[in-house]
Amino acid sequence: MSSEPRELFTVDGDAIIGPTGQPKHDFPEPSVLDAHGPARVIAVVNQKGGVGKTTSAINLGAALAEYGRRVLMVDFDPQGALSAGLGANPHEIDTSVYNVLMEKGVSARDALMNTHIPDLDLLPANIDLSAAEVQLVTEVGREQVLERALREVRDDYDVIIIDCQPSLGLLTVNALTAAHGVIIPLVAEFFALRAVALLKETIEKVQDRINPDLEIDGVLVTMVDLRTTHAKEVIARIVEAFGEKVFETVIKRSVKFPDATVAAEPITSYAQKHDGAKAYRQLARELISRGASP
Repeated sequence: MSSEPRELFTVDGDAIIGPTGQPKHDFPEPSVLDAHGPARVIAVVNQKGGVGKTTSAINLGAALAEYGRRVLMVDFDPQGALSAGLGANPHEIDTSVYNVLMEKGVSARDALMNTHIPDLDLLPANIDLSAAEVQLVTEVGREQVLERALREVRDDYDVIIIDCQPSLGLLTVNALTAAHGVIIPLVAEFFALRAVALLKETIEKVQDRINPDLEIDGVLVTMVDLRTTHAKEVIARIVEAFGEKVFETVIKRSVKFPDATVAAEPITSYAQKHDGAKAYRQLARELISRGASP
């Protein structure tokens, strides 16, 4: 990227505002759906950890459910953070996404768990999933195993969100193969930009070789600290690199997010009126307005 000076983008409320100070869009309340399904599958991906990936997956899913969408959350990380964040104990899961992938006769319906959030279900994961990366290597059609597993339940939901592990291995390729769209959470720090080129290359390879319908739904800027000029400079570079793919909605840094994680709740229910909850509802409206969600 160019190192020449550039006009700064900043954040007004929960939205990116350009150097001309143009007003942010008004993302309207989504209309009620007449029917449900088939689901649009969205993979939340970044091979770098600590970018707010699982937090964003949980809260976006919860916000979409608030707007009347039936949502399935797929935990595709052996650490099981998404499962724990929705109240499941990974050590007490009898049937997980690993069993669905690797055992004949076990379907996605066998592993589904209800959550305390209306219209939001969970396909959980635990450390068992780490073995799938090795075992899938010898499978025929190894990149399409998750896609085949989700076919059975796609008609039951409006949105399926896959929370991927911080890696570009075979599990992540499975998620990209199963997905219609990708959301890339990107922390507003310069070093976080360096890893994105490899992720874009992986997405392009999957598009070219396996899943030509895959597209980037958006880049989500997370952990924004408005007290620093650094954040504004990074936002400007992100917009320069990704253009209209950058979500207008941004997620500001807040101690409420780890508090909600400890409580095993989305921030949309843990602190309903908090700015973070408002931001994820705005993100859900923006996603729907873009046509990237029913």
